[in-house]
Amino acid sequence: MTTAQLYDELNYVNHSREKRTYYANLIINNPELVPKLLEILFTVDDKISPRAAWVFEFMSSENIEAIIPHLDYFTENIHKVHLDSAVRPVAKVCELIAKAYNSKTDNLIKSELKEIHKERIIETCFDYLINDEKVAPKAYSMSTLFILGKTYDWVYPELKTILEQDFALQSAAFKARARQILKKIKKLDKI
Repeated sequence: MTTAQLYDELNYVNHSREKRTYYANLIINNPELVPKLLEILFTVDDKISPRAAWVFEFMSSENIEAIIPHLDYFTENIHKVHLDSAVRPVAKVCELIAKAYNSKTDNLIKSELKEIHKERIIETCFDYLINDEKVAPKAYSMSTLFILGKTYDWVYPELKTILEQDFALQSAAFKARARQILKKIKKLDKI
């Protein structure tokens, strides 16, 4: 399947779990399509970009290790994504990567996620928190920063400052997640 053919197929992706799962499985079963999917995802001003992001998120949820050969390209470009409906799944994939990296069970993300990848993810997540994004990407970013912050001593003070500064101005959902993350940071400070 060419990039153009995949692009045409993505026109059929909608918000339904059924369609997203179908196309995620198509990508998982044809790993040569991942670079093409990412190319479409990072065509950030195109209306199909969010659909590629939805499929990429579902693919990553099913098989996070499928992203490994593409970590460089993914992390080099995530900061470019700006359409709301594409930002949320990208932020979710960052959280999935962080969770796999921090997992107690062995997986390839632990050995393949390089410092530069973590730094790019951290930078993007801070941007999502600071910028005028919706609650979901901010919530995923908080979790990602909390997880990756365990290995970077500068992350928690920055995260804490941002969460406390924005707290009063944010939605109930933001406040709930921020309280949860601040509580976890405080608990680690006592250790």
